[in-house]
Amino acid sequence: MKKSPEKFKMHIKRGDTVLVLSGSDAGKTGKVLQILPKQGRALVEGVRLVTKHLRKSQDNPKGAIVKKEAPIHVSKLKRQAAAAKAPAARPEKKAK
Repeated sequence: MKKSPEKFKMHIKRGDTVLVLSGSDAGKTGKVLQILPKQGRALVEGVRLVTKHLRKSQDNPKGAIVKKEAPIHVSKLKRQAAAAKAPAARPEKKAK
């Protein structure tokens, strides 16, 4: 059985602006808030929002429903600076 790596190689850093390549948030951009190298994921501002139900506490006497960011896999992210410099699509080759 293949052993998974202890840490994934990260091509992005905290503070980078990234573009989401696939999934329901494809095309969105955001700033990287946190990197989770052992899981191979990153927390991106405004991307993959999930609904979190908070139980009653002194801070929230009635409880609350909050939208917050969830981690997204780094393979679905591309640095925005790199995306802006990407060359246009290659023209198709002519058949001989």
